[in-house]
Amino acid sequence: MPRAVTLIRSASLSGVAEYAYAATAPAGARLIFLAGSCPLNEDGSTAAVGDFAGQAAKCIENLHTALGDAAAVLEDVISTRVLVASSRQEDLVAAWEVVRDAFGDHDVPSTLMGVTVLGYQDQLVEVEAVAAVLD
Repeated sequence: MPRAVTLIRSASLSGVAEYAYAATAPAGARLIFLAGSCPLNEDGSTAAVGDFAGQAAKCIENLHTALGDAAAVLEDVISTRVLVASSRQEDLVAAWEVVRDAFGDHDVPSTLMGVTVLGYQDQLVEVEAVAAVLD
């Protein structure tokens, strides 16, 4: 099945970033704007309390579910934003590595941000995404 998302790499920018610098979707693609994926269990409790990587993994699991409900998969994601409730770079990196590994070769443009607080009790990580599909 053809994919709507085309990742764009820039030879003019640093190669140190672990993601494409841009992505496009053709006219007529259906865009899917996903709410921030939170590290919540089905019962509403926060998963992996105190564990940045564990919460990132739960966010990715929940992102898979939300994408599936919208008839999409990770390879349809066109961009992400990873929010981490910490001012410590190593905490941001711990969450980012999980997200990066989940996307594999589909290394979409992404923003990694340290924030003061997130919305749920004990929440440390949230992953926002936009996807594009050809119906």
